[in-house]
Amino acid sequence: MSSASKQNTLVIEDLHVSVEGKEILKGVNVEIPKGEVHALMGPNGAGKSTLAYALMGHPKYRITEGKVLFHGKNLLDLSIDKRAREGVFLAFQYPKEIPGLKVFHFLKNAYIARFGIDEGSFSSMDFFKKVKAKTELLKMKEDFITRYLNEGFSGGEKKRMEILQLSLLKPEIAILDEPDSGLDIDAVRIVAGGVNSLRGPDIGVLLITHYQRILNYIKPDVVHILMNGRIVRSGGPDLAEHLDNVGYEFAGAEV
Repeated sequence: MSSASKQNTLVIEDLHVSVEGKEILKGVNVEIPKGEVHALMGPNGAGKSTLAYALMGHPKYRITEGKVLFHGKNLLDLSIDKRAREGVFLAFQYPKEIPGLKVFHFLKNAYIARFGIDEGSFSSMDFFKKVKAKTELLKMKEDFITRYLNEGFSGGEKKRMEILQLSLLKPEIAILDEPDSGLDIDAVRIVAGGVNSLRGPDIGVLLITHYQRILNYIKPDVVHILMNGRIVRSGGPDLAEHLDNVGYEFAGAEV
C-alpha cells in the first residue's frame, strides 16, 4: 500500500481493550480504507461494540495495547472531539435522549465544530434548507428538526437521526454500531438507502451487525468475523451468506 493510501486508511494494529478489568478485545487487526464498506459480524459478547466505543475514546474502555492510525496519527492519543475532527464518526446502537436540546440546534453546533466554521458568518437559513433536504431523503416527518434530540423518537427515528448526522458531518471513517437493531424491514431499507447514498471514495465504513439482513441492502466490500475478541476470518460478501447457513460457531471452527 502506498504512503498516500495508508494515510487514507484506518489501521487498527493489535488492539487490546479491557472493560472493568476484563479483557474483551485480544489483539484486533483490521484495515478500513476510504472508499470501502467493511462489515463486522459476530455473536453477542464477541467485542463488536467494544471496538466501536474504544475507537471513539469512551473512557469505560481501557486500551491496554495496540495502535489505531489515521492520517498518520495514533487516534488513541487524541481526545474524543479531536478524533471527530479528524473525520471519525460513531453512530450509536442505542442513541441517547437529550431533553431540552432541539435537533436543529444540535446539528448546527455539531456542523460548526466539525468544519471549524466562524459562527458569525454561518447562515442558519441555508443550513436549515440543507437539513430539510436530508430529512426528506430519509423520509422523516416535517416537525422532526424542531423536536428535542431523540426524545420520544421511535427506534427507526433514532437510527435515521444517526444517519442524518452522518450525511451532514461527512466523516471520512464512519462506524455504524448495529444500525439495523430493532428496526422493521421498511426502516432497514430507509436507513440502508441513506448509507448507500453516502458511499464513495471519500468515506470508509465499518458496519457492525449481527445479521446478514442489512447486508442485502448495503453490499460490503469485505466481511470480518469477530469471535472471542479477535478477527477469526475475513472474506467477501458471500462470507455473510455463509454465516446464515453454518452459524458463528462453525465459521470460527473452519479457520
